[in-house]
Amino acid sequence: MSQSASKPRKIIAAMRPGRSRTYRPAIPVLAIAVAALLAGCAKRDSITVGAVPDDYRTTHPIVIAEKVQKIDLPVGAGDRGMTGSQRATLLGFLDGYDKSAAPALTISIPSGSANEIAATAAGRDFARLAIASGISRNRIAVTTYQSVSAEASAPIRVAFVSVKAQTDKCGRWPEDLLETSENKHYADFGCSYQNNLAAQMANPADLIGPRKQSDIDAENRGEVIDVYRQRGISDEFLGNSEVEY
Repeated sequence: MSQSASKPRKIIAAMRPGRSRTYRPAIPVLAIAVAALLAGCAKRDSITVGAVPDDYRTTHPIVIAEKVQKIDLPVGAGDRGMTGSQRATLLGFLDGYDKSAAPALTISIPSGSANEIAATAAGRDFARLAIASGISRNRIAVTTYQSVSAEASAPIRVAFVSVKAQTDKCGRWPEDLLETSENKHYADFGCSYQNNLAAQMANPADLIGPRKQSDIDAENRGEVIDVYRQRGISDEFLGNSEVEY
């Protein structure tokens, strides 16, 4: 009996080391899982890729700002009042005057020049033409400026301030295009496009928000609908269509 009782004890003792070997790998796995959870709570510095702007709309943004619109009209010493060419040129310039904003229109006449008398007469005619084109009389200011030379004929300058969409000047070449390994556009890229787009804006406020919707032309809408109804389906459409009507 003593021998049979001692045999099971030896078997149990032999099995215990095997059980301990099967549970040992669980300890490293649990430690790795805890370390991964703690690593998720750690603070990390954010890294922004492409932080340097590389878009022509960012490099050459269109901004809305006040800009002085001016034109110099030459006046001969022998002229007597406004000429036909001066009238046509001035009318074209005044087309850009915003009558709703009504900025001050300045007519600067030269003083001490060879054409001072002729310029004074022409300047008065310029003011009358501006009033006739719809500019209020109290928004026109006639001033004088000192001519640089008494022997030269100085021009009359007409100017007013307007709100325009504009961008920076083009033609900047700060570095050689061939001496770079970066896959980025050059400094002047897109400048002409942005300037042309800004020049086409009749109302710079359109860049800020939409206008109020205008009233519908009911008469024109009715005519268009009648034409559409009477036209029916063209033979060309029926020949190319896969649907039978």
